[in-house]
Amino acid sequence: MVSRGMGVSVGLREYLRVASRNRWLLAASVAFSLGVALIVNLYSTPIYAARVTFFFSTPITSATDLYPASMFNVSRLSTYAKLLTSDEVATPLAGTPGIDLDAEEVREAIAAETVADTVMMEVSVEDRDPNRALLLLARITKRFTTAVEDLERPEPAKPSTVKVTVVSGPALDEDPVFPNALNNFALATVAGLVIGAVGSVGREVADQTVRTAEALQVLTSAPVLARVPMDPGGPFVSASGSARTEALREIRTQVQCAAAARSVKTLAVTSAVPGEGRSATACGLALLFAEAGQRVLVVDAELRHPRLAAFLGREDAAGLSTVLDGTARLEQVLQPWGAGLWLLASGRTPPNPSELLSSPRMTELVDEVRRRFDVVIFDCPPLLPVTDAAVVAARTDGTLLVVRARRTTSAQVTAAVRALHAVNATLLGCVLNMVASKGPDAVPNYGGYLSGPKAA
Repeated sequence: MVSRGMGVSVGLREYLRVASRNRWLLAASVAFSLGVALIVNLYSTPIYAARVTFFFSTPITSATDLYPASMFNVSRLSTYAKLLTSDEVATPLAGTPGIDLDAEEVREAIAAETVADTVMMEVSVEDRDPNRALLLLARITKRFTTAVEDLERPEPAKPSTVKVTVVSGPALDEDPVFPNALNNFALATVAGLVIGAVGSVGREVADQTVRTAEALQVLTSAPVLARVPMDPGGPFVSASGSARTEALREIRTQVQCAAAARSVKTLAVTSAVPGEGRSATACGLALLFAEAGQRVLVVDAELRHPRLAAFLGREDAAGLSTVLDGTARLEQVLQPWGAGLWLLASGRTPPNPSELLSSPRMTELVDEVRRRFDVVIFDCPPLLPVTDAAVVAARTDGTLLVVRARRTTSAQVTAAVRALHAVNATLLGCVLNMVASKGPDAVPNYGGYLSGPKAA
């Protein structure tokens, strides 16, 4: 019983999350529908209705005749309703003074409805001209009453077996029956919500991007170490108390826990495609490991489009590529940056990045930096465009896969994980990056706690 209740709750939350993500579409659909209803209300020709109510009775001579007479009238009410639009009643009224309608238009203007469980019938006439509607109904009333009594008269000299009495009307409704502004607005609101809901579901089905940590974990079969929000202060270095920095500290803690269980000193940071915040994540983690008092080396293994040296204000003429091709030694190209952090830049762009990164010299270099430093973080290229990241990940103790929320698709994530598994790389976990700070998928905001006075 509890699990069923939890399932309903989770389902409801997901529906509300979908509605919140597509609230602009719902609002636009409702606004459009209301606009259409407003146009209909403003530009439609008003239709007015006049109504009259008839009571049918049969003369009785004794109490025993009461029930049969009542049943007689009830059974014939549908016949009387047909009589209203017959040639006997409606057709002769066409073209009479004040009624500028043909016979078919007269029939279409008449509507009859029996009152349930009674011997009464309500007749209405609708027309654009309220005076004509009332005039036509008055003439119909007179002609219908006479026609019923004449048809129900057994012989000319005898009284009719049915008496028709007008109990209400003829009277004209105060407001037009069309357009009904309130009904139109209500229907427009419902229609707008339905259209918006269908559109929202369609967008969700068509949207193959990764939005939540739960979806990412299912795709990769690996833990999501943190959800990292976007930081307006910059993609690389954030304030110490910012939500982004706290998320990166969470990743650092998770990696340290993994290192306590097994040897994890070298870490590859990669992504499926470019533009997912991979370099910023690698650089931020390196700074936080150095902040914790460890000797940290961050290696720019992106030999095609390097970024770290330019950002950190260091030289990029020599680095990883020059060490791998034998033109420089590691000691010559290491560049310190702050306390406890060193940078191994990418160096000049080689013609064969994949071959260099998969060479025996790269394996030797990874072993060498593992001995010299407490933590080594490799900023790797994306996995799908080139094989560079896969060959580096295969030589490290673990890999972090950075996935940009609401941009990276499920197919791209699956392909990236498949590429890592193909080289037997160890996927430590994933980072859901650039998560929105507002909305249904936002990272919880603890800014007030982090920056405010100490709680009791």
